[in-house]
Amino acid sequence: MRLYSPPESKHALDLEALRKPEITFWSAWEGNELVGCGALQQLDSRHGEIKSMRTSSTHLRKGVAKRVLQHIIEEAKGRGYRRLNLETGSMDAFEPARKLYESFGFQYCKPFSDYSEDPNSVFMTKEL
Repeated sequence: MRLYSPPESKHALDLEALRKPEITFWSAWEGNELVGCGALQQLDSRHGEIKSMRTSSTHLRKGVAKRVLQHIIEEAKGRGYRRLNLETGSMDAFEPARKLYESFGFQYCKPFSDYSEDPNSVFMTKEL
């Protein structure tokens, strides 16, 4: 993501941030090869944020992100969340991600939580 987002607009979590207790991180594997990952951050007892969705460049367009996103949504429902939000980039490189989220019923919204308006970000939400 560093290739596409200026430093002031980077919201990806580093390894240390992913270790916080309010964040659950999953990885997807094909044999011994890491093919993707995603995380869910609890914002409050009824609200989560999708974080760190990534697919290995050698596994793009194979359904990896779709399966990880399905898992995160099911986990959020199981936790009793009523809403999921996410932030992603507004640049062309992020269009496949935005289309994936749209296909799952996410809609564009205003910034949430600690985010503020940023021309390099778009914000999405889904009622569960």
